Amino acid sequence: MRKFIFNSAMIGVIAGGWNSVQATRHGPRDWRLVMLWLGWALSAAVAIGTVIEDANNRKIES
Repeated sequence: MRKFIFNSAMIGVIAGGWNSVQATRHGPRDWRLVMLWLGWALSAAVAIGTVIEDANNRKIES
């Protein structure tokens, strides 16, 4: 769990998620909002995959 929390990619995803939540609360509801959430979801998937891959590479090197 710690590997996810302290990874810089995950910190960026969390910050982007907060930005998306604020845009959803205060902004217009149109196609751009859907694209914002889609982009955030893709960023989160890449960050999670990167953390998992890094953890697997560290196990192999040890």
